[in-house]
Amino acid sequence: MALTREQMAQRVAREMQDGFYVNLGIGIPTLVANYIPEGMEVMLQSENGLLGMGAFPQKGQADADMINAGKQTVTARTGASIFSSAESFAMIRGGHIDLTVLGAFEVDVQGNIASWMIPGKMVKGMGGAMDLVAGADNIIVTMTHASKDGESKLLSRCSLPLTGAGCIKRVLTDLAYLEIADGAFILKERAPGVSVEEIVRKTAGKLIVPEHVPEMQFA
Repeated sequence: MALTREQMAQRVAREMQDGFYVNLGIGIPTLVANYIPEGMEVMLQSENGLLGMGAFPQKGQADADMINAGKQTVTARTGASIFSSAESFAMIRGGHIDLTVLGAFEVDVQGNIASWMIPGKMVKGMGGAMDLVAGADNIIVTMTHASKDGESKLLSRCSLPLTGAGCIKRVLTDLAYLEIADGAFILKERAPGVSVEEIVRKTAGKLIVPEHVPEMQFA
């Protein structure tokens, strides 16, 4: 069966490494903060000017002035620092973020990402996504594999306005974990109980399927 949002966050958290500075985008990526492996030193950065985000606050402990880029209340861990958004974007644009986790509407086989606008719908704007995809080499996209109508979001060519071109190398969907290389999606892992056939059926872009595709493991 498809991964839950929490399982997707758990799987992404396994890509963390000790000492990483990590930016978490709006949506599913924000949940990753709750699954960082115990004992690992990771500093979470938000483009609104916070370095050192902790997990979401417990009920009754939220501080309305302590928020992430998605306007959700967060906590600050020991050693956190707060600064202007100008300094935060200098950190992003200067290539000082070790891992960026973003949501998306579409990703294609060339590593293009569309994550900010659907024509004809009201949008808040690009936000920090364009800077994040331009300033980071290590990006993971988290998204549903297909729309509610069953239309694939993993395409040969993005149909929506791009956030960035040729910048995405890894995608985690609710069905699979894939890498992007040489104009194709490469299937690396599948969600528990999800067949390779279903992933193939719901992937519009070129997909390379190795002989053995392991299931993701969750405790």
